[in-house]
Amino acid sequence: MCFLPVADRFVTDRLRIAMAQLNPKVGALRANLELARGALADAVAAKADLLMLSELFLTGYFPEDLLFKPQFVADAIAAAHELAAATKGTQVTLVLPTVWYEHGALRNAVIVAENGEIVATRLKRELPNDDVFYEKRYFTAGPLPEPVTIKGVSIGIPICEDIWHPWVCSHLAQKGAEILLCPNGSPYWRDKQHVRKDLVRARLAEDGVPLLYLNQVGGQDELVFDGASFAMEPNGRLVAQGKSFETDFLVTDWVDGENGWACAEGRVEELTSVDEAPWRACVLGLRDYVHKNGFGKVVLGLSGGIDSAVVAAMAVDAFGPENVHAIMLPYRYTSEESRTDAEDCAERLGIRYDVVSIGDPVDEALHELAPIFGNRPMDIAEENIQSRMRGVMLMAVSNKLGSMLLTTGNKSEMAVGYATIYGDMNGGFNPLKDLLKMQVYHLARWRNANMPGDCLGPAGEIIPQAIIDKAPSAELRPNQTDQDSLPPYPVLDAILEAMVEQELSVAEIVAKGFDRDLVKRIEKLVNIAEYKRRQAAPGVKLTQKAFGIGRKYPITNGYRDETGA
Repeated sequence: MCFLPVADRFVTDRLRIAMAQLNPKVGALRANLELARGALADAVAAKADLLMLSELFLTGYFPEDLLFKPQFVADAIAAAHELAAATKGTQVTLVLPTVWYEHGALRNAVIVAENGEIVATRLKRELPNDDVFYEKRYFTAGPLPEPVTIKGVSIGIPICEDIWHPWVCSHLAQKGAEILLCPNGSPYWRDKQHVRKDLVRARLAEDGVPLLYLNQVGGQDELVFDGASFAMEPNGRLVAQGKSFETDFLVTDWVDGENGWACAEGRVEELTSVDEAPWRACVLGLRDYVHKNGFGKVVLGLSGGIDSAVVAAMAVDAFGPENVHAIMLPYRYTSEESRTDAEDCAERLGIRYDVVSIGDPVDEALHELAPIFGNRPMDIAEENIQSRMRGVMLMAVSNKLGSMLLTTGNKSEMAVGYATIYGDMNGGFNPLKDLLKMQVYHLARWRNANMPGDCLGPAGEIIPQAIIDKAPSAELRPNQTDQDSLPPYPVLDAILEAMVEQELSVAEIVAKGFDRDLVKRIEKLVNIAEYKRRQAAPGVKLTQKAFGIGRKYPITNGYRDETGA
């Protein structure tokens, strides 16, 4: 490395930058501090000049109302000072995103530490206040940031949302920034990896300054952070690419030449495909939710249907077959085909499989309720008793054996209320929560033909083709299929995508070729099922309009869309 004297300081024409793509846990200050110490040691071993950590690393992203707890904030800032002190005696400059107090206000900030001392702080300018993050609830925005001189090089540090607005990066470039370092807490949703790259290319075209984009990885409640950190030169050339959905330590070498800084060496990993990414997101979100909440094993009801089969496969990929327990809970309406298919699926996955009949408990409940039900015809009340009895049995196993119960409803069913609250909705987590029914089928076919990275399940056809081929049914009455009460899933999913994910009006959906009466019926079902969704288990967010964290509608809601009449 060449150091050139300039007055009483040194500058360099070479810079080795390390980005630690890690998996912090929200609130786990000491554990996150140890992760950061490990990254610092790795940076020292790699002879890096600079180490960047992801947004709000020590608190984990995003700590939500923990930020209203003064002791938590004080402890987080103390941990930041402790990590800054750990740079003493090293050649590494640390870029640490952290909570910080400046000018009497709580900030989303970055501190820069060298040789044990904090030499600079920079504040996040643009605070997101939509989608899933409401930073204006907690933080005060900073001014347009100035560059920081590191090893004699002018470095700009826009923080996450700052690069979504052109003026922050433009200001840094105008003030002389030669390289931009961007720490992020950017959650995954469909096609997000490509959206980020398009965004960075736009900033590069405007400002002509290379940008290194660091993202965290891991599941946090309903969010999944996919990592996929990268670096680009001003010409849009990708010079470094980190792993997707896995931790990584990405080191790049940069050289200052006639045309500014360029990457001399960087590792480029292949991004996950658009088909693999949702599967990996579901597996990672499930794995981290279970492990970070102190569980080691999971249990689920395996019905012989597509949804529970896919959840079982995801669970095996997340935890290994030895940590997954499947239970078939048949009643008189459960077909022999479903029993056979469930057992076949369990055998292919190599998981424990038990059969617990709900016949006697359901019949006894109906007997005890007979004086109240009287001569009223059988309807959804009797059907829901079956579902709720299954929920009781599965929760009993969860309590007794200490396994987290997984629920298996998909987004299509949750949208229209085709689920039984306190029954098949029981459970601690739902990997399919943001997948429409036809997307579940697509992922099943994809997983049978592919072995995803970082997964622990077997390769090959792990979901029996018979399960994929048969008509879906709750099997709560004789010869029942879902299509008895719902339109065909390709039609239902198309309407739901327009109505929920695109927020289109009834008139706009009808203009796409759908029958207005059907659209209005689906709208009504979606509206009246909000109370169920509010009580549903958390699940992986895969779209911008996931039920729960990504879509907040009132339960009591008198609005109805009368357009297109």
